Amino acid sequence: MPDLLIELFSEEIPARMQAKAAADLKRMVTDGLVEAGLTYAAAGAFATPRRLALSVEGLTAESPDTREERKGPKVGAPEKAIEGFCRGAGVAREALEVRDTGKGEVYFAVIEQPGRQAAEIIAEVLDQTIRNFPWPKSMRWGAGSLKWVRPLHSILCILSDEGGAQIVPFEIDGITASDSTRGHRFMAPDAFSVTSFEDYETKLKRAKVVLRADERADLICSEASNQAFAAGLDLVEDPGLLAEVAGLVEWPVVLMGTIAEDFLGLPPEVLTASMKEHQKFFSVRDKTGQVVRFVTVANRETRDGGQTILAGNQKVLFARLSDAKFFWENDLRIATEGGQAWLDALDNVTFHNKLGTVAELVDRMARLSREVAPLVGADPDQAEQAARFAKADLSSEMVYEFPDLQGLMGRYYAQEAGLPDAVAHAAQEHYAPLGPSDTVPTAPVSVAVALAEKLDKLTGFWAIDEKPTGSKDPFALRRAALGVIRLVLENDLRLRLDRFIDAQLVRQKVKVEASLTHDEVAELVDMIAKHGVFGAAYRTMKDAWSSAEKPLSNGFGALAATVPDKSSDLLSFLHDRLKVYLRDQGISHDVIDASLAMPGNDDLLLLVKRARALAAFLQTDDGENLIQGFKRANNILTQAEEKDGVEYSFGADVKFADTDEERALFAALDAAERNIAAAMEAEDFAAAMSAMAALRAPIDAFFEAVQINTESEVLRRNRLNLLHRIRTICLAVADLRKLEG
Repeated sequence: MPDLLIELFSEEIPARMQAKAAADLKRMVTDGLVEAGLTYAAAGAFATPRRLALSVEGLTAESPDTREERKGPKVGAPEKAIEGFCRGAGVAREALEVRDTGKGEVYFAVIEQPGRQAAEIIAEVLDQTIRNFPWPKSMRWGAGSLKWVRPLHSILCILSDEGGAQIVPFEIDGITASDSTRGHRFMAPDAFSVTSFEDYETKLKRAKVVLRADERADLICSEASNQAFAAGLDLVEDPGLLAEVAGLVEWPVVLMGTIAEDFLGLPPEVLTASMKEHQKFFSVRDKTGQVVRFVTVANRETRDGGQTILAGNQKVLFARLSDAKFFWENDLRIATEGGQAWLDALDNVTFHNKLGTVAELVDRMARLSREVAPLVGADPDQAEQAARFAKADLSSEMVYEFPDLQGLMGRYYAQEAGLPDAVAHAAQEHYAPLGPSDTVPTAPVSVAVALAEKLDKLTGFWAIDEKPTGSKDPFALRRAALGVIRLVLENDLRLRLDRFIDAQLVRQKVKVEASLTHDEVAELVDMIAKHGVFGAAYRTMKDAWSSAEKPLSNGFGALAATVPDKSSDLLSFLHDRLKVYLRDQGISHDVIDASLAMPGNDDLLLLVKRARALAAFLQTDDGENLIQGFKRANNILTQAEEKDGVEYSFGADVKFADTDEERALFAALDAAERNIAAAMEAEDFAAAMSAMAALRAPIDAFFEAVQINTESEVLRRNRLNLLHRIRTICLAVADLRKLEG
């Protein structure tokens, strides 16, 4: 079986496109080969700045012969139908066969296709691949009509086996396939021929080209780390930058340069951001964490060991860092004045056209942070102060130039403004966590502001009906919901989210519709804090204002028609994200549903404790068997209630117990009821599950020895009431009816 080697040699391919382009080349070619009847053993795709390459091993030499039979119209059908069938099948009218199918005579077409040589198929597939390649952007050049990401210079396409290599006959837009390629643009530009993939990769390396992107990345990382270590320094790791730089060079040459003393006073993150953003440099820091040097990667070796390249890079870097220093010094001047100019400027920055400015966002965050603070162990004054300063750095010159530094620069500026450390750290940490692997803030003030920021975002976009749909989530609301979940769970916070969701929805709806007076908003939010949910607060305030003969604005009633539904919908959204979060920890969705059905499901920590205890309980033999016993009792009871049209909840009486097993179950239920009630009062779900597990044996024995639907109506009713008691006691822990299986 021959091996196939393809190389598409062009001008420089943007680094960000290379990995996907290599994967697309592999997918399109191998899919095309398989569809044409060829098989292969393995395939690998590679990319450098100037080439895409594909190696296919163990390719079959030709496609198999095929024979297909197609059933056509009945004999006597209209001529046009028969002619259309012939055209579709690609056969002549006289080649049709007439067969009796038992339901009349029918025309059949027998289509036989001889196998084709691999080279013929490869040429067709490669032509289609090149013409339909999914580049994000492509271009035409010269007088041709072919499109490629950059001008395509040559195509290498060979089939090789033990007998040698042969060129696949192929031509596209004046470019004819050959067995030759070129090495490094400057150090080895001459063409050379190859006979196999191994020969290709070996000769490329001699011609100063490292074919594999991961190998180039490893070379860069290893050499940069070694040079830093030799100088007693540490390389700042950046996998994203490493992958990008590996896509910029075919022959990486690592050079380390110094940073002028004038710039060493800049925050290390500023130095790193400036060098990465503008120059694609790696940062090198000393043992104190200060960035003192940089690493650049050249694409060629030079006689002077790269000194000229390094000098040019240092000159450009000096200009870039001069700009960064200018921004930093200007920002420090404003920070030392308290940053009020930045806060005032937020009035002119739109957060969302329906939700107002960033200044209004900050005001809502400040109020909510103050309300959340006592529940997370934070000082309310500091929490409000942190929330009001948290977005200040968005107006700074440094963040305007380097948006990725938002939050981090806020911490520096807060420190320069003389604000408390808790406030400064909250300015940086209130965005966190940004993803499932991001660190969760633990400082109380940071937690309060981070929760306020995310809850305000969620309630705001729910208020204007801008919820995620399908895979679309332009405002990162799923990430915000996961952030709320992780902040609550990983900090062991007991929060009734309904209260804060309802209060913030009121504030958001007032902003959107301007429907309430200031006094109404203030009192309604206070009522929500007192009652915990909007509904009770609304009724209390409505009754109080009516009795005091205070007129309510027209928009007051409108809130009652929208806020509860939006609040429930948002809480359901949080529960859905919680299911995803817990599923990754091995807790199934039905266990979460069984826990969600219980009261207090807006307390996420309580909810998760219940779900984890139930999941652990179900892993035991007692748990699994008890659930089956519960379902048996529930099914019998449900069927009897539907049949009789009554609810058997009067209360079972032990004096009607007819067997020892029945009396034992009464005693076990009495004990379990006491133990479960005490455990639930203490929110000790593990103990509650353990008490419930003690019911397994007496329930099993009861069903083995007792007939529920006995002839005695008294005994039957008493036993059905006993089943109701089993159901009630078990449902006190979780809604076991939600469990599958």
